[in-house]
Amino acid sequence: MVRIVRATQAEIDEAVTALRDGELVAFPTETVYGLGANAQNPAAVQKVFEAKGRPTSHPVIVHIDSPKYLHRWVREVPDVAQALAARFWPGPLTLVLPRNPNVHDIITGGQDTIAVRVPAHPMAQQLLTAFGGGIAAPSANRYGRISPTRAEHVREEFGQAIRVVLDGGESQVGLESTIVACGPAGTRLLRPGAVTLAQLRQVAGEVLVGSADAVPRVPGSTPSHYAPATPMTIVPADEIDTRAEDASEGGRRIAVLAQRLPLKTYTSVTWINAGRRADAYAHDLYANLRTLDKAGCEQIFVQEVPGDDKWDAIRDRLLRGAAASEVENAEFPAAGALGAMP
Repeated sequence: MVRIVRATQAEIDEAVTALRDGELVAFPTETVYGLGANAQNPAAVQKVFEAKGRPTSHPVIVHIDSPKYLHRWVREVPDVAQALAARFWPGPLTLVLPRNPNVHDIITGGQDTIAVRVPAHPMAQQLLTAFGGGIAAPSANRYGRISPTRAEHVREEFGQAIRVVLDGGESQVGLESTIVACGPAGTRLLRPGAVTLAQLRQVAGEVLVGSADAVPRVPGSTPSHYAPATPMTIVPADEIDTRAEDASEGGRRIAVLAQRLPLKTYTSVTWINAGRRADAYAHDLYANLRTLDKAGCEQIFVQEVPGDDKWDAIRDRLLRGAAASEVENAEFPAAGALGAMP
């Protein structure tokens, strides 16, 4: 069972003071840890982009503690968005809606839409309620790398650069939120997450899938993202042992993320059995990838996951992580990156 921790009043007061001073605060949500700034302070939000190395054209999600404050950020809320919010908030769903004119471009990437979420984690709710405003927060990691699901992951990424890191234990979900755009062109799933397509359609009826012309840019939508520093390759399930054995016989150090135990012991292979339950696999995915990234291996082989919608979000993150490795290998063919990104 995931341990949920509440912050002390002193910790919340320190975090609220930091936000009001224009500083950054890392805090837990049920999806992953966020790196937050006062969403009404453009200079503070700029610090988020600088800390992460994130392009300013990439929008961020504004976190609020209740749907009743949507009007501060959103110009209008379509009926379908109201229905989705009523069903899934607080929770791992982000809605993309028409922005209010007072929202700064740095939040939206210069677009006419804004991404908003009401997180369910008790500590995130404590912080948001005490702060009394919106917190702009992408994941608390270097841009394009593995998202953090524990406070220690945040500290590994940023050291002492972040003034306050609230420790709320492990994230319950372990993958970023589902993102859905609600607008004149219909309801569209832009990033899969714990709220599945089937669940969305039960509430919203027709839900389109994927990007299209005039669809807003959203967090985590680039083709390569969520990547370990060690090159990562997705391998068909029936080939995972063969690939591990071949690499082992060649003396290479290889890491494997699979859904079962190996058929036998392979020399110089680090193997993690992540199991066959989608929710448990998702919860542990980023922690497992971080472990394998630190193993000093040349390559990470990931067993291909099932094709049903329970695995959509996991498959999305793995495909983007593998694509990032392909891009880096093409740009730096001799780099052979090992270990975690500094």
